[in-house]
Amino acid sequence: GTDGQKEQAAGALAELAAGSLNDDNKVAIARAGGIAPLVALARGGTDGQMREAAMALAMLVDANKVAIAEAGGIASVPLEVRKWFEQLRKAGDIASLVALARDGTDGQKEQAAGALAELAAGSLNDDNKVAIARAGGIAPLVALARGGTDGQ
Repeated sequence: GTDGQKEQAAGALAELAAGSLNDDNKVAIARAGGIAPLVALARGGTDGQMREAAMALAMLVDANKVAIAEAGGIASVPLEVRKWFEQLRKAGDIASLVALARDGTDGQKEQAAGALAELAAGSLNDDNKVAIARAGGIAPLVALARGGTDGQ
């Protein structure tokens, strides 16, 4: 496919895998051979492809650590995911996610809130937590917690 198609497909796979209720989708993505192309895009795609593929892999990690490692994506899945998220933070994408969580459509708010949650997850992501707070991310997340849709 084209660069744009690859980026959109990686983003769609991230959406399909997002959330703890989508384990069946996570397994289906792996069974359909989706891990290897995502690893390839995360390693050497365009900036957009790398961002979307990294997000997809982060969403897939809990159900597919072995498949991701076998695809040559990583020696240590959690470490590599932290590296991808660090790259996102350094690139300023956290500010974009915060803006979507605050001002986007319902679907964009849901996606952005999920991505921010993934970025902040775990005790080893303190830099991401600080970056989210500095980008003004707390207020829109609180607003979504108060009045967002079920998915938000």
